[in-house]
Amino acid sequence: NWLYLAKLSSVGSISGPEETCEKLKGLIQPQVQMCKRNLEVMDACGRGAQLAIEECQYQFRNRRWNCSTLDSLPVFGKVVTQGTRGGGLCIRHLFSRCGLCSDKACSSGELEKCGCAGQCTGSAHRASSGQDARTTSPMAWPSHSPLWMCRERSKGASSGRALMNLHNNEAGRKAILNHMRVECNCHGVSGSCEVKTCWKAMPPFRHLGHVLKEKFDGATEVEQRKAGSAKVLVPKNAQFKPHTDEDLVYLDSSPDFCERDAKSGVLGTGGRLCNKTSKAIDGCELLCCGRGFHTDQVEVAERCSCKFHWCCFV
Repeated sequence: NWLYLAKLSSVGSISGPEETCEKLKGLIQPQVQMCKRNLEVMDACGRGAQLAIEECQYQFRNRRWNCSTLDSLPVFGKVVTQGTRGGGLCIRHLFSRCGLCSDKACSSGELEKCGCAGQCTGSAHRASSGQDARTTSPMAWPSHSPLWMCRERSKGASSGRALMNLHNNEAGRKAILNHMRVECNCHGVSGSCEVKTCWKAMPPFRHLGHVLKEKFDGATEVEQRKAGSAKVLVPKNAQFKPHTDEDLVYLDSSPDFCERDAKSGVLGTGGRLCNKTSKAIDGCELLCCGRGFHTDQVEVAERCSCKFHWCCFV
């Protein structure tokens, strides 16, 4: 429910008294306490929630379920509370985890508590002829990013659901960490780069969106089984190879999302635009679920990068 922060007009006002956290709609009590301890983070969390929603809507813009939001809680309806491959897997374990707190806010110095995930090592030195001097100060991961990732508990949910959540939480984090990149700034007279300062940073969020969307498309349907005294998740189809620590898993098949279901927060596909010439999921046959479609001819004015030449034509 922390995604509801994206619906607030000004999350930055939370930086006032701690009592403000109590008034935030949708936060459970542990999150309220975290809010009180980390007031300076809340503005970045609100921007992260908005970024998560926007990226999900972009990545799933051509799907039957396109991350449409509601004005109620949860923001995506009951879709996100289920262990399906659809909304639950997409939002709960992908874009919400990735877009929670802005890495940019951390690296730009907006957040005082940001730091290195591990011990920072390396020292600056002046470059001699033919050498490339550098300072390595890797910021492996903003310290606030896992802030709202509360421990999974089986209370109120099946142990299989808890195992799925734990696995996908870790898989999502690994996917992001594996795409961290080193960025450097040069320092020296006239750009001589006598000293180079380097750090680890997240790639553009759109790139991460593509990476996580690919993992979503390749997710494995699993079921819970006993292995000795432990419970594990194994592929439901024995012909599929076992998933790795970096693969995403889901317990239940998604609904088709074709028809409106107000109770679950599913808006259906009625009224959506479809691609008449496409045979993919964005095509009219699949997106309209076989109900048929109608075409409208419209006149659209667009900016076409026109240039005025002197004199006198465009």
